Amino acid sequence: MSTTGEKTVAVNASLLSKDGTEIAFERLGAGPAVILVSSALADRSDARKLAGLLAQHFTVINYDRRGRGASGDAAGYAVEREVEDIAALIDEVGGAASVFGSSSGAVLALRAAAAGLDIEKLVLYEPPFVIGDDGSGPPEDYARHLDALLAAGRRGDAVKYFMTEAQGMPAFMVTMMRLMPGVWSSLKALAHTLPYDAAVMGETQRGRPLEAGRWAAAEAPALVLTGGRSPAGFHSAARALADILPGAEHRTLPGLNHGAVVMAPGKLAPALVEFLYG
Repeated sequence: MSTTGEKTVAVNASLLSKDGTEIAFERLGAGPAVILVSSALADRSDARKLAGLLAQHFTVINYDRRGRGASGDAAGYAVEREVEDIAALIDEVGGAASVFGSSSGAVLALRAAAAGLDIEKLVLYEPPFVIGDDGSGPPEDYARHLDALLAAGRRGDAVKYFMTEAQGMPAFMVTMMRLMPGVWSSLKALAHTLPYDAAVMGETQRGRPLEAGRWAAAEAPALVLTGGRSPAGFHSAARALADILPGAEHRTLPGLNHGAVVMAPGKLAPALVEFLYG
């Protein structure tokens, strides 16, 4: 199935989540509904190219998570509120949808499925669980230190701390990003949402095995994807997750890395289309 180019024009809209927070989104395409959940330090602009490709086959909902872009926020954050946001978007498209999430957004999508939302199929790209003792996870006091940086108004330092300590990015690469004013200012504008993603990840980056009981309620058919150029930890976590989810499979996409949503949507989209239509 494919749609005409005219139908892929995005329509901007918004809705109120259960707690009254306004959630902004773009709706484009036609067909079965797919909701895109962004990663840390990202809003819907990151997935806009991927959304356009998927809109040739699906009704795509590309939204700003709360606190980002055109969406509102609430005084107190809780992961449950973000699950309610996804529930409201599912209601918006008729009561059932497939969901795609990348990185911490994949874990949020997984939490939504485990909470019992009517998710038809689930695609998870590189959920950043840390299940081995390889030292790749963030420091034990990561969330506390992040909160302290933000409380002091040090948004740029919070972004750097996330990139180096949670993502494992070399410091020189962060320095290079600081030299790109447009990019760096966009990242700093989203810095206050970094604790949200830390809460989404919870205790899942401590090098412990995944708790099957926590995720067993996520019964939707699931595809766990990794990029062939990504570090081994992503592959280990993906295989472990696929082993404990009912009806899940793991697949590696050659040539991709953790930034595939932004850097290689054309290579990512076919895997999603194949699975969601299968």
